[in-house]
Amino acid sequence: MEPTRYFIKGRTYLAADSALQDSLARVYGSSERPRCMCVPGGVEMYIAKHAEYVVKRMPDTGHQHHPTCPSFEPEPGTSGLGELLGEAIIEHSPDQVEVRTDFPISRMPGKSMPRGEAVADPAEVHAPRKRMSLRALLHYLYERAGFNRWYPAMEGRRNQGVLHKYLCEAARGVLLKGTTLGERLYVPEPFRAECKDEIGERRRRKLALLLSPEDAVQLKMAILIGEYNGSEATNFGRRVIVKHMPDVPLYIDSKGWERVERSYGAILQACDADVARKPRVMMAALIYAKREHVYQVDTLSMMLATDQWIPLNGLHELPLIEALQREQRAFMKPLKYDARTAAAFPNVLLLDCGKVPLPIHVVSPFTESKERALKEKAVGTSGVSTWVWYTDKDMPPLPERARSHSGGAGRNPGCADAAHGSAGVDREVLEEGGKDARQRVAGAHVTG
Repeated sequence: MEPTRYFIKGRTYLAADSALQDSLARVYGSSERPRCMCVPGGVEMYIAKHAEYVVKRMPDTGHQHHPTCPSFEPEPGTSGLGELLGEAIIEHSPDQVEVRTDFPISRMPGKSMPRGEAVADPAEVHAPRKRMSLRALLHYLYERAGFNRWYPAMEGRRNQGVLHKYLCEAARGVLLKGTTLGERLYVPEPFRAECKDEIGERRRRKLALLLSPEDAVQLKMAILIGEYNGSEATNFGRRVIVKHMPDVPLYIDSKGWERVERSYGAILQACDADVARKPRVMMAALIYAKREHVYQVDTLSMMLATDQWIPLNGLHELPLIEALQREQRAFMKPLKYDARTAAAFPNVLLLDCGKVPLPIHVVSPFTESKERALKEKAVGTSGVSTWVWYTDKDMPPLPERARSHSGGAGRNPGCADAAHGSAGVDREVLEEGGKDARQRVAGAHVTG
């Protein structure tokens, strides 16, 4: 696939060109904008300055890019993101986004968070605005970081270090309840026994905010995103192990864990499924310090993913995802966010079939009848170019990929330009031939 190209002041630069940074510096702060040359004529881009200059997509231009371009974004109706844009997700500028959530980031000790109650003859009634759940926030960060996309060059390049780097970068520029999301987000860094002390010190510095109540009565909470690695019963409730954090468990009370098992039983069982490459369970947890340096779970959400961290709505999608990877295809996994069902969305958008993404649908006989009916309706109204696989039959041949387009979309193994301008360029990976990774799956959050 062709490398990313930017047109700046009469000259075209490859994304890996050593002269690109100097060119971006010359036009940074001016009215002149780089153009991504993934399509004829190019698409205007935005320059942000972090450790270095980063080229990012302008808001509301994602659909103008070629589907194989890292800056491409499908129409909002292909995932649950569309229901949240403008209300729960508000773009103040290309480099600043505000998210509004239905969960608090502080709590009163010993009390569950208050719920609104209906009263007779109120003075007024407010129409509720959409707010993101913890699951939707996990999906949003995952999508901004690019982990719901796959390009062939990503093979072998995803790991915990990449996950840590790009999820943290995805939180940059995101505002949450008057603070920056990055201040409240913790993603474990890769654990190495020989560096245990240094890693632990960095973790304690990051989570030190949990030890300083906001006004002597409210406990601050942080959002931890990591891979679930098992749990066990204790005298203090359930002990939850997060991968790459083996020395520091999370705790959740027994009744809360019972609700987790009821809500996410299918996801937890999927880890033991008879498949060659076992899936992962990603989790987002609101945590607080019940005691000094002892982290308690307030709210938990889980998401099934492949061994390459690609989100799954269920195990029925796994053979398709693995077939696409074997055939070195470029694709995107639409995420559910807070939509009531994902049945109306394509299971996959194939990005290498031409000027528009090709919707891919999977229909499983194990799906509940109502969900299956919605999926059948979506298939029937999506057009003749739709590809469908009924999992009780052999998988049909995958659609053919289009010939290389003349615009030159760069299909790097990563997160060149995350959804609203968060992730930056990883120069070391770029020099090896690309960047790494850009990000819904599984039931509502559980309060514990």
